[in-house]
Amino acid sequence: MTPTPLHILMVAAENDALPGAKVGGIGDVVRDLPPALAVLGCTVTVVLPGYGFLAHRPGAHTLTRLPVGFGGTRTEVELFEVPARHAQAGVRHIVIEHPAFAHGGRIYCDDPPDRPFATDAGKYALLCAAVAEATVNGQFGHVDVLHLHDWHAAFLTILRRFHPGFAPLRALRCVVTLHNLALQGVRPLRGHASSLEAWYPGLPWEPWAVLDPRWLDCVNPMAAAIRLADAVHAVSPSYAQEILLPSDVAGAGRYGGEGLEVDLQRARDEGRLWGILNGCEYPAPMPPPPEWPALLKLARGEVLRWAGAAGGPTVASAHFLAHARLGDWLERPRPATLLTSVGRMTDQKAALLLERSSDGRSALDAMLDALGPDGAWISLGSGDPAYERALVAASARHPNFVFLQGYSEPLSSALYAAGDLFVMPSSFEPCGISQMLAMRAGQPCLVHAVGGLRDTVEDGVTGFAFAGDGRSAQADALVLALYRALDARREPGRWQAMSTAAREARFLWEDSARACLVHLYHAG
Repeated sequence: MTPTPLHILMVAAENDALPGAKVGGIGDVVRDLPPALAVLGCTVTVVLPGYGFLAHRPGAHTLTRLPVGFGGTRTEVELFEVPARHAQAGVRHIVIEHPAFAHGGRIYCDDPPDRPFATDAGKYALLCAAVAEATVNGQFGHVDVLHLHDWHAAFLTILRRFHPGFAPLRALRCVVTLHNLALQGVRPLRGHASSLEAWYPGLPWEPWAVLDPRWLDCVNPMAAAIRLADAVHAVSPSYAQEILLPSDVAGAGRYGGEGLEVDLQRARDEGRLWGILNGCEYPAPMPPPPEWPALLKLARGEVLRWAGAAGGPTVASAHFLAHARLGDWLERPRPATLLTSVGRMTDQKAALLLERSSDGRSALDAMLDALGPDGAWISLGSGDPAYERALVAASARHPNFVFLQGYSEPLSSALYAAGDLFVMPSSFEPCGISQMLAMRAGQPCLVHAVGGLRDTVEDGVTGFAFAGDGRSAQADALVLALYRALDARREPGRWQAMSTAAREARFLWEDSARACLVHLYHAG
């Protein structure tokens, strides 16, 4: 007899297989891991909220309407099957629609500091109740594994363990993937419309399973998932080790266990914690890098588009300065060394650039001084307004630097392909995809030796890695790493060898999927 294929039900907030359903790395993983598992004989169903727009995609069709108990009443959700942007044999994509999921098409909502995660936690608590109801009612067919991504899907572990009506879920193997422990979705236990007892009144939860270790009047869905899941998956081997340490021991950069290290140590001791590196797609052939004028014209066009989309009678200083700088560069030959960066402007991604080095300059200023007039640096991204302002100010001070405040998929792809050295000095990095995308285009990377950056970039072979004990030491090490890179750049043979090694490095989703089967799903 032919064995029945393993059926994995993935639940996530993002899924880049569906246009518009991605914000960050979760979307990449949920796009690429299911088809890799399908190649190995699994069937995969991916479920996420419809956010008020995904169910309207061409080819979407209704599966069912389903009553769900939530907030002390019965509410109705609607399930739709939606085609992926590219056909994926063995993979289904289902979205669940409800008015609570529609916030102007936004995947994540920003709540004020006095009620963090309130909106998102409520909608994802409803998502998990809907998925639990649909699963026990057979809407997804026979399921073998629940694979939950980050805190958004973690409420399912609480319902699986404590809700009497969802007891059948305990027969399914439950896996949780930790994409970023810095975000945990902590909310009050009670006393607020967005709280555990408001979402699931009467649920016989137990404190050991759901309480946040720091705020004992709060539920921590990420902590609950670590305690209750059968397997806990960190998205790189190094990240799986780093999260076992308290943040103040792991270093001045926030890349420890974020307060959950005791739970993670217990998971390790029980044989439930695994570090499995994410993969990367390697299309063949890779498109050629754009010529220097074409890159600048593409960037200028995107800056004008962002400025126009903003509306208003004035142009933001970031766009004004970027447009002028790119115009100046069009009159000059390609720089001897082109640095590139692509990423969100957040504490994780940008703090080390603004950290003061031992000579009093920020690391960014020191690096731009080292790069000199023969070099240039293009940085693409947006995020925290304070970091955006700091990068705009740096662009005003340094004629060899331009900050492009926005995001564009074509422009990011062009930067991966066109640059000589990709800079990614994250304070912590669970896995990272940008360094893999730069490397596959033949661009060596300058990275902080943490998490997935440590596992993918080999110092002196495919790039340059730095480390330091504390933020100031890390800033100094970052600047010194650029000096090492510039020295190597002056040796054409050595640089070509590094570029070739970066291009030939492989981090395959097939390898990640095989490891998931063996270690997470226990199917090997």
